[in-house]
Formats: sequence, C-alpha cells, structure tokens
Amino acid sequence: MHNRNDVYFITNRKVAPSLVALALLFLCRVAAFGQESGLPSGTPLQKGPPQDGKPKILRDVGIDQRLNEQLPLDVPFTDETGRAVKIGDYFGSKPVVLALVYYSCPLLCNQVLNGLTSSLDIIRLDAGKEFNVVALSFDARDTTELAMSKKREYLKRYDRAGAEQGWHFLTGDQQSIDRVTEAVGFKYAFDEDTKQFAHASGIMVLTPGGKLARYFYGVEYYPKDLRLGIVEASENKIGTPVDRIMLYCFHYDPMTGKYGVVVMNVMRLAGVVTIIMLLALFIVLRRRDSSRTGARIGGTA
Repeated sequence: MHNRNDVYFITNRKVAPSLVALALLFLCRVAAFGQESGLPSGTPLQKGPPQDGKPKILRDVGIDQRLNEQLPLDVPFTDETGRAVKIGDYFGSKPVVLALVYYSCPLLCNQVLNGLTSSLDIIRLDAGKEFNVVALSFDARDTTELAMSKKREYLKRYDRAGAEQGWHFLTGDQQSIDRVTEAVGFKYAFDEDTKQFAHASGIMVLTPGGKLARYFYGVEYYPKDLRLGIVEASENKIGTPVDRIMLYCFHYDPMTGKYGVVVMNVMRLAGVVTIIMLLALFIVLRRRDSSRTGARIGGTA
C-alpha cells in the first residue's frame, strides 16, 4: 500500500516524461511553423521548363542568380508620377522587393504581381514601413500613365496604410533597363511575331544597401519564405524573436528559391528547449517538495 508521499513522487515521475514530450512537440511545431504559411491557390511554383527542346527564342531566357552582387543604384528611371528618380532612391534604410515585369504584358507579369500581392497581403510586415516594393518595367515602350494605372490597381488589392509610399512602379529607357536586368541576371527576349516579350517569372529581395539577397521563382510565393527573405535581407533591422528562431531552423536554398529545414539546428534547439523545461520541472518539484515537507514538520510540532 502506497502512502501519500509515494503517490506524490509517482505523480512527479509521470509528469516529467509528459513535459519532455511537450517540449519535443513544441520544437516540431517550430520546425513546421510559418507565421504566414498559407499559399494562395493557383499555379504551383515554377521550376522552369526543361533545357532540351526549347524554342529558339527561349534559349536565352531565364534568371541567373547574382547573389550578394551589388545593384547599380545610380540608374535613372521615371516613377509613376512622371518624376525623375534613381533606383537607389528606394534603398538606404529598408530591404526592397524587386519585380521585373512589363505593364502591357497580357498574362505572366500580371500573375507575378498578383502572386506577390497575395503573399504580401498575408505576411505581417508592411510595405512602406518595413520594406519597399519596386515594380520595374523592362519594356521601354511602357508609359508613366500605364505605370500609374498599375499602381492604383495593386494598391486597391494591397490596402494598407502608407502603402502608396512603399510601392513604386518605374519606367525607363533601354539603357537603364539593360543595366538593371543584367545586374540581377534577368534575361528576356522580344518575339517579333507576337510583339510580346518572352521572359521568366520571379522576384528578388535586396538588402537596404542594394545587394541581391534572395530570389523567388514562379508566379506564387510562399508567404513564410517571402517574410523570412525580407527579414534576413533587412540585416536584423526588422522581424521578431520568432523570426530569429525560424531563420536558425530554416536556411535559404538558392537551387530551389525556398527555405528548407536545417535538421541539425532543429535538433540543437530541441535539446536546449528540453534542458530548459527539465530544469524548470526540477525547480518546481523541489519547491513543492520543500513546501510539503515544511507543512508536515509544522503539523507535527
């Protein structure tokens, strides 16, 4: 027959494994966690067509990563209001999401901007406050009026305070366009038959200083990945403690343009959290044991 103290210690021995299990469950949740893990419905992320059998016009079309290379910030453009600007005007204190599109594009460019807007609408970071968005037309024929029309359209979708100060639609001459597209590795071609451009789809994230930090491919972008890319490119100027944990457990893979789990780091973090929870359990049990022992001594006095 167990006395009261026996029951107490048996209960404590049962509590410890439960807390360890909770600790492991917590770490599994951290590994899978994305504050904005939803993916807008639609076309799966683009991985690119096979290299063999491409039409001639597509052979030189694509995106070559230029990670950690510097964007020339002195390149002149015109913003949606008709004001002369330099692309460097949008850098300095915030990371920048860059989308290379053309405003008269009948399909793919709209999908890029739609996918970007959908992801930005999910993440809890605000354009204009924590980062800037620059849509840059690589069609020298695009006009300021068309750029303004696009800005109005997407600001209606991305309805956040201050967004008009953080989302910009630029046009420029061919020389300026070439300097930027070559710097970021964006290759496109003009199809004389259709009078349209053949081009790849994707967006880039740059540091406040203008260095290329991340590439995301396709027309839809995982909100978790986009948020982590912006936070990482900010050089610790924005983000939360949860973002720091996520960036410890998830690393960017340039081959896929996604963030993947670093198993060893997750295991290390799991070990640390488990030790902390076990120490907390030990302290709680010791305090309870001391208080009960004191109560028994007081009762027999």
